[in-house]
Amino acid sequence: MSKRAKIILAIVGVLFVIVLIWFGQKNKKNIVQFETEKPFKATITKKTVATGKVLPLEEVEIKPQIAGIVDKVVAVEGQIVKAGDLIATVRVVPNIQSLNAANGDIKNAQLTFENAKTQFERNKSLFEKGVISRLDFENSELNFNNTRQQLNNAKSNLDIIKRGTTAGLGNVANTNIRATSSGMIVEIPVKRGYQVIQSNSFNAGTTIATIADMSKMIFEGKVDESEVGKLVKGTELQVSLGAIENKKFPAVLNFIAPKGTEEGGAVQFKVKADVTLDDQYFIRAGYSANADIVLEKKDSVLSIKEALLRFDKKTEKPYVEVKTGEDKFEKKELELGISDGVNIEILSGVTPEDEIKIWNKASKDKDKKKKD
Repeated sequence: MSKRAKIILAIVGVLFVIVLIWFGQKNKKNIVQFETEKPFKATITKKTVATGKVLPLEEVEIKPQIAGIVDKVVAVEGQIVKAGDLIATVRVVPNIQSLNAANGDIKNAQLTFENAKTQFERNKSLFEKGVISRLDFENSELNFNNTRQQLNNAKSNLDIIKRGTTAGLGNVANTNIRATSSGMIVEIPVKRGYQVIQSNSFNAGTTIATIADMSKMIFEGKVDESEVGKLVKGTELQVSLGAIENKKFPAVLNFIAPKGTEEGGAVQFKVKADVTLDDQYFIRAGYSANADIVLEKKDSVLSIKEALLRFDKKTEKPYVEVKTGEDKFEKKELELGISDGVNIEILSGVTPEDEIKIWNKASKDKDKKKKD
C-alpha cells in the first residue's frame, strides 16, 4: 500500500471517530428524564351536581268562581295575607243565554205563584165557612208558601247572574276574590280590565293570584340516568344559589322520580329536596340552584392523581409505569376504585413506595443546564 493511501485511511479513521464522538454527545444531550411521584393517602368523595331551582313547598293559585272582568286589585305582589283577605273584585258580564233562562224562570215562577195564591185565598174562604177540612186548607197554604219561595229564588238567581251577588249574601259574594290560604302573594298575573273565567269541572279558570308559604322551600332539579341509581332518599345535599354567592344551604333528598324524561338525547330524572333556610337571607321563588349530591365517599385510601393513568391500546386496561432503576420504568396494570375527577383510588397494582412516571411531564439535561 502506498504512503498516500495510508494517509487517506488515517484521515478517514480520525473523521469516523470524531463523528462517533459527536453522535454520542448528541444522544447524551437528548436523553429524556421523567419526573416521578409516589402514591398517597387521600379522602375521595364522588359527587354529582343536579341543576334546578328553589320553589315554595306549598303554593296555591286563587281562581274566581264567576266569569267577568277584573274591577279592582287591592293586593300587591310580596304582600303577606291571611285566609279570607280580599285580593280583587270582579265585575260580572252576564251571559245572554243564562240571562234569558233566568228571566224565563222568573216568569214561570210568577205564574205558578199567582195560581197558588188564588187557590189559597179561595180555600181560606171555604175553610172559614166550614166547607173544606183543615188539612185541605193547610195543604193549599203550604203550596202557596213554596211557590212564593221559588219566585224569590228565581229573582235572586237573576241578581247573581247580573251582579254576581244578591241581597243577604254579604261577604260571600262571588265577585269578591279572597285568599284561600295564608302566605305571601308571589304573583298577580292580572290587572284591572282583564277578562277572567271561573274555575269549574271543564276548565282550570283564570289565576287571579298565587300565594306561597316562603318559609318552606324545596330544591327541584334533574339528575342523569347514569347516576340516579346511586341516589337514596334521606341523602344530604348542599344547595348553591346563583343569586347568593359563597353560601350553601343544607338540604335532604325526599323524592326521586320513578320515570325519566328525555332531554337532548339523555334521560333525566326529577329530584326534590327539603332546603333548610337561613334567616339572614330571603330566598325568592324561582332562584336557579345547583345541588351537590355525594354518591360515594372513602377516607384515607391509597390514591394517585388521575392524570398519571395511561390505558393500553389493545386491552384498554389502566396502567402506570413504575421506576425500577436509572431511567428505567416497568409497566404495571392497576385495579381502580372511585374518583373525584382529580384523585383516583388504587385497589391494587402499586405500593406507597413506588415511584410512578409522570409521563406528560419530562425534562432534558440541556434544559436543566440552561436553568442552572
